[in-house]
Amino acid sequence: MLNGINGSYGGYNRFGASVAAPGAGAEYVSPNGKNARGERVKANGEECQTCKNRKYQDGSDEMVSFKSAAHISPTAAGTAVRAHEQEHVANAYDKAAKNNGKVLNASVSIKTAVCPECGRTYVAGGETRTQIKYYNEENPYQKELKSADRAKYVGKNLDYAV
Repeated sequence: MLNGINGSYGGYNRFGASVAAPGAGAEYVSPNGKNARGERVKANGEECQTCKNRKYQDGSDEMVSFKSAAHISPTAAGTAVRAHEQEHVANAYDKAAKNNGKVLNASVSIKTAVCPECGRTYVAGGETRTQIKYYNEENPYQKELKSADRAKYVGKNLDYAV
């Protein structure tokens, strides 16, 4: 990215207001703390009322964190949500191991949103999707499949004794 195209040097223009690099996603803030629309902009680290009241709660039927609603600061929400979703992945592997299964797929999606009051992007939540394959040895179809596989693989491997 090229700096200096917008007439700024080192993040400040000649009038003393901070200017974001093109495409950085930040907006122009005047020295008196207002944006281009005349709205007051919160200082770094300052939370708006919506962000202060935001709570996270798990909606699954598993025993994981956040069963009751809890506030997480916007700066720590990403880490907390990722750790929480990792609990769901770990539970899937435990469930598969206990029930003679295999985890075929485990994916985690982290959802983000923009606060309508302060415009800050925050982690809105997450979703874990898992796919587990269970082996049922008592199923007659599974038994037939094993015998069909046996016929397929007989003679493919040879062990020579010397």
